[in-house]
Amino acid sequence: MKAQDKAVITCAVTGVLTNPKQHPVPVTPEQMAASAREAYDAGAAIMHIHFRAQDGVGAMPTWDPDICGEITDAIRQACPGVIINQSTGVLGPDISGPAGVMKRIKPEMAACNAGSLNYLKTRKDGNWAWPPLVFDNPVDKIQKFLDVMKETGSLPEFECFDVGIVRSVNLFIENGMTARPDVNLVMGVASGMPADPRLLPLLIEYLNDDVTWQVTAIGRQEIWDLHRKTAELGGNLRTGVEDTFYLPNGDKTTGNGQLIEAMATIAREAGRDVASPDEARHILGIG
Repeated sequence: MKAQDKAVITCAVTGVLTNPKQHPVPVTPEQMAASAREAYDAGAAIMHIHFRAQDGVGAMPTWDPDICGEITDAIRQACPGVIINQSTGVLGPDISGPAGVMKRIKPEMAACNAGSLNYLKTRKDGNWAWPPLVFDNPVDKIQKFLDVMKETGSLPEFECFDVGIVRSVNLFIENGMTARPDVNLVMGVASGMPADPRLLPLLIEYLNDDVTWQVTAIGRQEIWDLHRKTAELGGNLRTGVEDTFYLPNGDKTTGNGQLIEAMATIAREAGRDVASPDEARHILGIG
């Protein structure tokens, strides 16, 4: 398992459905570019991007190629050399929306959900936070995404929400579906792997030696211990307002810049420098 001297930091710039009137999530191309620039200046080499409707509300996602292209162009202009990592997650078999955007913006990386999950969460009273749903990612759907990623020259970033999904990545490699992906261990979703630092050393034992890996930690102040363990074990790092609104001291962040500053500090405290975009390309084997 590769432990990199330099840490590649990804900023998860905005969420999927988070209400911008309640939380500091950027929505418009101008907001996305400004927030990405703050993260870039703080050390982020990669921007993981979701796209929002430009309807004056911005609470819903969009796959409109023109909107997605405008947002991506604004971020690339604001952050010279930055690596774009496009989100692709959709429910159901129709991938035409994210596929069309990939063909339009040609991201250097693209997220690829590596397995299905019962996506669940309860409120304090025990009621469901949303109607229970299956985040469906069967193998044929994954293959369709990988085919588009090959066409656009995008490195697959396999998002793994559970241990069985982590192990499936090796099967995709053995089957020839992909060669050398990036692996993102998503920890903290209520019905997936917990954001528990004790779990991480075991999880990475299940990864092939030649893949790069990172951790997405979902939660509040408690997730920062997991980020520290990731840095210590040589993994790459990710944070942003898609993943958390809370800084290591428990204060609520004002935006992505503060979160990336905190992550860069954690990397350096673990004895690792922060990778530039060019260095990140070399580490990930892209470009």
